Amino acid sequence: MNTALFGDELLERPRRELSPGAVHVPGWLSLPQQAWITARFHEWSAGPVPLRAASVRGHEMSVRTLCLGWHWQPYRYTREATDVNGARVLPLPEWLARVGRLAVAEAYGQSTEGEDYTPDTALVNFYDESARMGMHQDRDELSRAPVVSLSVGDSCLFRFGNTGTRTRPYEDITIASGDLFVFGGPARLSFHGVMKTFPGTAPAACGLPSGRINITLRVTGLA
Repeated sequence: MNTALFGDELLERPRRELSPGAVHVPGWLSLPQQAWITARFHEWSAGPVPLRAASVRGHEMSVRTLCLGWHWQPYRYTREATDVNGARVLPLPEWLARVGRLAVAEAYGQSTEGEDYTPDTALVNFYDESARMGMHQDRDELSRAPVVSLSVGDSCLFRFGNTGTRTRPYEDITIASGDLFVFGGPARLSFHGVMKTFPGTAPAACGLPSGRINITLRVTGLA
């Protein structure tokens, strides 16, 4: 997975651990891999549950989401999309679960943690140029296994904070097409969000002319 070099710009974007358990790996996905994910995104978007904007406390999110494995609706997971059309979501592909295991091993080193990581759901978010996501915790899962984040398309300004509050201390970093971000362990419940996207920054070969696809793999802990 970590075989493609996209030029000298990667030298300016080194791999970093933002805090214990939170690791950013720039350029982890090759351009062909990004294009593959884009093609799968278009297939998934055809249904049976379409891309939709979830409502949180009566307010519609600017990000549109589809789910694999389990359907996320604010504060819970269900097998059927009862807040959309009642259909059962597509299963999580085995290849995507395998990518998750490789990602955890990449972030934390070759260990049993990577081998044992078995995500059972993916939230696939699409950001247009006006979409953002406020600071929040990923805490609807019973499991506290790491969250694996994969990005394709336009770059974004990603804010990663602390576990106690939405406010400082936090750090803003740029997440670009092909980047991997993993957060687990002591960073698992850190507040995080997407402050803005940068239109026109997607590499042409990623297959997405505009917008940003972000896939977050999780372990729900549900049977």
